[in-house]
Parts: sequence; structure tokens; C-alpha cells
Amino acid sequence: MNDELKDSTGEEVTVELDEPGLAYVIKVADGEVAGRAHYLVGENDENERIFYHTVVDEKFGGRGLSKILVAEALADCREKGLTVVAICPLFVKKLRESGDDYIAEGGKFRNPTAADFVYVEQNA
Repeated sequence: MNDELKDSTGEEVTVELDEPGLAYVIKVADGEVAGRAHYLVGENDENERIFYHTVVDEKFGGRGLSKILVAEALADCREKGLTVVAICPLFVKKLRESGDDYIAEGGKFRNPTAADFVYVEQNA
């Protein structure tokens, strides 16, 4: 993942994959966790990541952290050849805005099905 990320204040941030926690985590310069993008591994396809909830702590609001977190999670999925299934509104919005570019860069995504929503409801 990108090692030189900065939020809108110019402070360095990092995004890491927390595989055991099924989330991408964004941390501020002092290492404090500022937010998470939660996902589930696809029910019938382990090469899918179903993103269902993204949250950034209120005290870090207004710094553009959710946008960085979503962009880095998508980039990591693209690099690993994983298919993104966007249920979380932030991921939906990002893919609506730049899905064509994401595909052109080698990324894969699909629209969620009713079964995906049920799977998330039962497992998140």
C-alpha cells in the first residue's frame, strides 16, 4: 500500500490490512487507529471482498480519511486481483465516480446481490 499518504491537514497517515479483523485500518501519524473499512470474504468466492461498513472516529473528521481509506482498500484489492462487492455507501460512491478507471487499471468489482446483503446481515 502507499507509504506516503497525507490527510487534508498534511499529516502523514497509513493504511494497513487487518486480515484477522477483516478490515482495512487507517492510522494517524502517532499510530492511533482513526478508522476502519470492514469487509467479509465472499460467501462462495474467497477472491471477493464485500465491503459493508466504513467508519472514521469523529475526532478525526474533516480530514479526508475515509476517502483515503476507501481508495487504499480498493488499490490493495486491485493489486491482489480480488473482486470488490460494494455495499458500504462510501465504496458505492467511489466506484460510481471512478469505476471505469478502476477497471481500466485492472480492478474488478460487481454489484451486490440480495444474497450478499443477507450474508452480511448474518455474518457482520
